[in-house]
Amino acid sequence: MTDKRRVLVVDDQPDILEAFRLLLKGGGYLADTAPSPRRAFELAAEQTYDAVVIDMNYDRDTTSGEEGLALLDGLHSRYPDTAVIAMTGWSSIELAVESIRRGAADFIPKPWENARVLEAIQDAIHHRRHQRGAEMALARRVQRRLLPAARGSGPGVDYDCVFRPAGDLGGDLWNVFSTGSGTAFLLGDISGKGTGAALMMATLQATIRGSEDLACEPARLASRANGLFYRSTAPEHFATVFFGYYEPATRVVRYVNCGHPAPVLLRGGVAERLDATSVVLGAFENAPITETAVSVGAGDRLVLFSDGVSEATPAAFVGSEDDTWVSTHALGLLAKNSKIAEGLATAAVSDDDVTVLELCFV
Repeated sequence: MTDKRRVLVVDDQPDILEAFRLLLKGGGYLADTAPSPRRAFELAAEQTYDAVVIDMNYDRDTTSGEEGLALLDGLHSRYPDTAVIAMTGWSSIELAVESIRRGAADFIPKPWENARVLEAIQDAIHHRRHQRGAEMALARRVQRRLLPAARGSGPGVDYDCVFRPAGDLGGDLWNVFSTGSGTAFLLGDISGKGTGAALMMATLQATIRGSEDLACEPARLASRANGLFYRSTAPEHFATVFFGYYEPATRVVRYVNCGHPAPVLLRGGVAERLDATSVVLGAFENAPITETAVSVGAGDRLVLFSDGVSEATPAAFVGSEDDTWVSTHALGLLAKNSKIAEGLATAAVSDDDVTVLELCFV
């Protein structure tokens, strides 16, 4: 295991690549080399780099820097966390300014000074990591603002939620909000994890909160969210979502389950499951959304959770079928008058996002 930083050098001249390899090795870096932009992209897809040093010209009879700028654009768009440093033997202030404008962390003219190269790489990596840390801190604050308080109440409902992202940002979403005559609630899971999933989570969360006028009609709200999510995300992205609406006057929960792990309804010492009623959101633009309903009584509990829970079987439940351990453990926690959300989240040892939402009907 090594904590050395890794740098990729891209140049079409073998002697320059070898000189850089030796320089970087002496400076304490792990170095890879690529003789062309094409090979650079192949290596970048296989290995994470802290910095990439790129030549701006590859055809001997060109000095425009177009190839280097194209490589810079590609690396910057695909790997925004990697510092890219431009260099060329045909340096000009115009090309330097253009490379910086397009996202290069620094610019080194040939012939170079070894000390200057090492300084530029060190500074670029440090700056990018500091910038990334600031961006992640802001993203975490924004994500937290999209979520309600971990404990609260709405008409006819008390709730408790544990939200535990796998990394700095999470791809799970949950919400509980009042609509005047009742309480709407949801829990969803975006495909993937990390920053990309968190951004899609924010998109879906905004879509649903922007459609609160349909909260008392789960099927219509889910249909609207599905269409918007389908049109605003890539084909491989989707979301599982359970959306419910509780009306205290009728003591009925109306809900749709779009491919989400079946929540557990605890009542009378028995655990019931609210299975999927529709396909996942975002898979098909005009997917049919089916709504169903269940009656509840005072003291009944409804427990929603993400697949970080359902796919994490604790040692004490190894051998149980699928996610049936969730029902068993939830019943045990209820019998001990323990906090169900906290108990399930603690039991679910997972490298995925973990979210558990417990609703108690009053």
